[in-house]
Amino acid sequence: MDKIIHCKATVNGGLSKAFAMFTQSSGITEWLAVGAEVEPFVGGRYELFWDIHNREVNSTIGCKVTAIEENEMLCFEWKGPVQFAECMNAAAPLTHVAVFFAPRGEGATAIHLVHTGWGKSEQWEEARNWFEAVWGKALKKLEDVMRNG
Repeated sequence: MDKIIHCKATVNGGLSKAFAMFTQSSGITEWLAVGAEVEPFVGGRYELFWDIHNREVNSTIGCKVTAIEENEMLCFEWKGPVQFAECMNAAAPLTHVAVFFAPRGEGATAIHLVHTGWGKSEQWEEARNWFEAVWGKALKKLEDVMRNG
């Protein structure tokens, strides 16, 4: 069975605010990337950038939204950073991220992020382990941003 990453967070703010943090470029750049070009519709771009001056490196350039249901779910393709580009960025299909949003009491939102599509080699396992840690840290940062915003 395919190994998956499943990370959870609970953020302050309603569904629409939490959803916007994943679907609006201005939201994503508050907690995940330094630049983003997101088109929140099926087939739209889901391109995040960690080096604005070299957009081809350390980015999700070419990734697309694969499913979207406003304030409930967002799914998109995902690429890896330079150290995992050889396995992750040439894979067909690419790895895939699904994010689910659910209301919690007092105006909070639960977020579940599931990252699938991992290959079987040692390099793939290193990439999966790396992303498991990175997604956890990223969602913690999102919790902090939404707590203070």
